[in-house]
Amino acid sequence: MTTVALLGNPNTGKTTIFNSLTDKYAYVGNWTGVTVEKKLGQIKDSAVTLVDLPGVYSLNPLTKDEAIVTSYLLNDHPDLILNVTNAGQLKRNLLLTIEVLELGAPVILNLNMIDDLKRQGKYYDPKVLEEWLGCEVKTTNARSHEGVAALKAELASLKERRQAKPLLLDYPPMVKQAIRQATEALVKDYDMDHDYAQWLSIQYINKNKAVRRFALFRDLTPLRSQEKYYDAQNFEDQIFNTRFAFIEKLLGAASQPIASTSKVEMTSKIDRIVTNPVLGLPIFAGIFFLIFKLSFDWVGTPLSDMLDGFISGPLSTTADQVLTAAGALPVLRSLIVDGLIAGVGGILVFIPQIFVLFACISLLEDSGYMARAALVTDRIMQFIGLNGKSFIPLIIGFGCNVTGIIAARTIEQPKERLITTLISPFMSCSARLPVYSLVVAAFFPKHQALIVLSVYFLGIIVALLVAKGYQLYFGVTDSSVFIVELPQYHLPRFDVIWHGTWDKGKGFVKKAGTVIFAGTVIIWLLASFGPHGFVTNSSHSFAASLGHLLVPFLAPVGITQWQTIAALFTGVLAKEAITSSMMVMFHTSSQAVLISALGQFINPVAAYALLVFILLYAPCFATLGTIKQETGSTKWTIWSLVSSLIIAYGLAWLIYTVGSLFI
Repeated sequence: MTTVALLGNPNTGKTTIFNSLTDKYAYVGNWTGVTVEKKLGQIKDSAVTLVDLPGVYSLNPLTKDEAIVTSYLLNDHPDLILNVTNAGQLKRNLLLTIEVLELGAPVILNLNMIDDLKRQGKYYDPKVLEEWLGCEVKTTNARSHEGVAALKAELASLKERRQAKPLLLDYPPMVKQAIRQATEALVKDYDMDHDYAQWLSIQYINKNKAVRRFALFRDLTPLRSQEKYYDAQNFEDQIFNTRFAFIEKLLGAASQPIASTSKVEMTSKIDRIVTNPVLGLPIFAGIFFLIFKLSFDWVGTPLSDMLDGFISGPLSTTADQVLTAAGALPVLRSLIVDGLIAGVGGILVFIPQIFVLFACISLLEDSGYMARAALVTDRIMQFIGLNGKSFIPLIIGFGCNVTGIIAARTIEQPKERLITTLISPFMSCSARLPVYSLVVAAFFPKHQALIVLSVYFLGIIVALLVAKGYQLYFGVTDSSVFIVELPQYHLPRFDVIWHGTWDKGKGFVKKAGTVIFAGTVIIWLLASFGPHGFVTNSSHSFAASLGHLLVPFLAPVGITQWQTIAALFTGVLAKEAITSSMMVMFHTSSQAVLISALGQFINPVAAYALLVFILLYAPCFATLGTIKQETGSTKWTIWSLVSSLIIAYGLAWLIYTVGSLFI
């Protein structure tokens, strides 16, 4: 099996190249850290396996995903490294390329996004680059698939490891002497390959943390004994200056001016508006308001109503008639019609709204705006001791808190990473959308988008305030540097938007057939059985007993229905299960009937307090498990659960108490 490792800076289109080469789709975004784990794929009809490594700026790891790359190069030996670069940002990208070429592994340098380079009025001669770097150079434009077929064909024909020589830069004499002495000692004393030993020496002298840990673990005395000398001589700066000077000379020799276009100027003009310190945040809010109008008013809701009419009408009625004609027991008929169809079907009706929302977010990502959103929020994040890099996981958390927490691995500072992990559950994930849609349709039919937007932004505000509290508690004074690449604006492609929408939404559909299915059966059992067995009146069920028991506790926040209280318990399993549980306990598969039933028990103020409580209370089991995994601490996991309940109860009580004074 031949292995090709894809390596490059963030935002070079590396994952898009991976998808095109493997005929598979992986999540594509416009910020650092989309790929936080190693992904594997295979070129069709070949024995070539592709490894999609995380996007990194350097082999000296600052974050968990960068550590994956360095560890891979230290311990694995791919047959070829495909170094994907952004041709329009080649000066910075080549710093990583040099580190890879010094390893002596076979490399193909891929100049991707070649169209962006041409829009800048520039072009680089591949032959000159090949001559200077000693590796093959290929140009592609992954978005339009230009050059991808030729690259794929070449990789597919790869049968064995190519021969390659390491790139040798003209470092200052003292640096070269230190590299030579360390290399010779490693080869002699540890029987290392010369090229590998030379690369280890350069990386060690350059203060690569992962390599220094590797040297400590392997007890590489020739390197460790000279560490203080290397650092005292400031060899790190000398190595960087040499590399940068080489890159400038190389690009000067390879550069070919061509006629420019106006698209670069257009990007600059748009950025002057959307990233403006004053206008940036209002534009950000306005864009999301438009998204929620599309999801809850103009497109999503009408489609959901049509689907609801089918599930609660023909589907439910036909199933009941078939079961009755077949002589099914009342218990079985109740389970299928009142349990599964009402519960799971009650969740599926919200698929149009959720997919419209995800389609809009995918459009923003593919256009290049999401990177600007992180930049716009950087100033606010700095106020609470974080930066725009922490806002990226929070944005991802709008889809799922689990993936948002995992994305926090890209944050360098441990305390910043912990704070981001702990506040991520306050982001309103897509699992909460069904119950939002239900409540706003019942109590705020004319202002659905505005109410949902307010809940989303309330979650952000709470997260920021809690983060400020953690900053003071941990004594965080210095935040990590936030570097984000602003890609050129692109006209979104339908296939990318569709794949991005499906990638985000398929988890919701999958949950409907697994977790929500199981939760629906459990809540049906609790709502259909009581101390005396099967009951036709759910007010005599175990679920009613549990709900009535907690009514005194939740009454101060306006939640007095036992059905709603019992449904909140299933929300810890999965937030989508709240709606399906309410469908089961009200014995209906119709969204309209459930909306009518809710309107009889609570008023709009209590309804908004309920939305806030659902937004903030206990994270689902999957999120709690991820917090435990990422923090390695049971204490912080329990604290996340307890603090969320306290904050949710306190804020819901405040809203209900103050709001009740005006109605």
